[in-house]
Amino acid sequence: MTGMLIRKIVDFVEDTLIEGGRAAPVPLRMAACAAVIRNPWAGSAFVEDLQPHIMEHAKALTDALVPRLVAVMGGPDRIEAFGKCAVTGTDGEVEHAAGLIHTLHFGNVFRIAAGGDSFLPFTNKRAGAGTALTVPLTHKDAERKGSRAHFLTLEFTIPDAPAHDEIVIALGAASGGRPHHRIGDRFNDMRIMGVDQAGRPLPAESK
Repeated sequence: MTGMLIRKIVDFVEDTLIEGGRAAPVPLRMAACAAVIRNPWAGSAFVEDLQPHIMEHAKALTDALVPRLVAVMGGPDRIEAFGKCAVTGTDGEVEHAAGLIHTLHFGNVFRIAAGGDSFLPFTNKRAGAGTALTVPLTHKDAERKGSRAHFLTLEFTIPDAPAHDEIVIALGAASGGRPHHRIGDRFNDMRIMGVDQAGRPLPAESK
């Protein structure tokens, strides 16, 4: 039985129909689900071991957010990019926000439900109520992580959250890349340049 207290859950959905003055070939859906919870470390002095509360909250957070977001997106096959964010209120530490999203007990559940195998890009910060919840998104498949079309940012606000003793946890997803994307990807750049992202020459078969 978890001791987590959820004050509210917020859904954000954005469908882009026109971009750059042109109709999108396929509307791009970006969506997020966020839980506003009481900071489990609120009112405590510096806590050395954050793991007990992290473990206590991970399943409850995924139960609240993952099925909801997958449903909003229309199923895992409609998700191509994903990400996460956490914001602690002003009485919390950034480590409190980070702790609740940087655990495989949280991230793996979303990764599996979305049918992905890549790491989830993220933001974690401390701020007051009404701050921007910024969720960076990248392709859910590790082998397509360099797809710049899927370098997206989803942003929304909750006017009354986080309160000073709260944390907002959010998961985000997108149905595709940017409409009319046309800047190529990093893999193409590497092939043209003949080097990898660290400047090392590519093997002959990779050029």
